[in-house]
Amino acid sequence: MTPLVVHHLEHSRSHRVLWLLEELGVPYELRAYRRDARTRLAPPELRAVHPLGKAPVITHGDVTVAESGAILEYLAETFPPARDSELGDLVPAPGTAAHRDNRFWLHFAEGSLMNWLVMKLVFVNIPKQRMPFLARPVAREISRQVLQRFVNPNIDAALDLLEHTLRDRPWLTGERLALADFQMSYAIEAALALGGPQTAARYPGVAAYRERYRARPAYQRALAKGGPEIMVD
Repeated sequence: MTPLVVHHLEHSRSHRVLWLLEELGVPYELRAYRRDARTRLAPPELRAVHPLGKAPVITHGDVTVAESGAILEYLAETFPPARDSELGDLVPAPGTAAHRDNRFWLHFAEGSLMNWLVMKLVFVNIPKQRMPFLARPVAREISRQVLQRFVNPNIDAALDLLEHTLRDRPWLTGERLALADFQMSYAIEAALALGGPQTAARYPGVAAYRERYRARPAYQRALAKGGPEIMVD
């Protein structure tokens, strides 16, 4: 069998890939990389794997795939589960509502929600940085205004949509897991971690959804191998 290698960066989107591989039961080698202690960026060694120098990246023989959504799709195509299995709807049948939902959430995770979550992380942390004493209240007020006017409303809109979607189904596309669930898991972890307990209380359907996927043995195996997903501060 051609060896499959996951180049995994701690506290990153790589966890989605590990979770899917554990669900599929596909053997893989895990190569773990640590973030720079000062900058918290990926180490330069990852550039030897892919020019972007970011994770996740997989290598499968002479094939290299970057970007978590592209990796999930590659794995589902290369190691397709049986249609009558629990994972049979990883990629729902074309032309169905589930297929359209799966495509939407696959793109929404990084194309919409993660952008606002990264902005929130940045503006929450700006006032904590070293700066002249007189600049601190200015930085604090600018950050507060950006969060209040732009960032938080967009995150709330995304969580409202998730709450509405999950009101009558266990997973994002229906009764069985789809690639969208793997892709959205990191964004949901980040949103609930940044929002704190009050966000989980405001969105009980989203919080319950998080507990459902966290309870899966494959998710727990991925967590044990790759470490915690989220580094909030």
